[in-house]
Amino acid sequence: MKLISLLQKVDVAEKIKEAPDSSYQIGVIIGSFIPFLVLIGLAYWMYNSAKKRDKNGY
Repeated sequence: MKLISLLQKVDVAEKIKEAPDSSYQIGVIIGSFIPFLVLIGLAYWMYNSAKKRDKNGY
């Protein structure tokens, strides 16, 4: 069930159009960027770990 929720396509434009007020719109926009920020953080952590591993000779 969790995998299905990860693969669902979210239409941000439709959610913003149906938003009750402006604070909901801001929440939708921030919520759509959070997964990308997590992936960027994970990639940065993996890059630094690999860089340190090469530097230490492991």
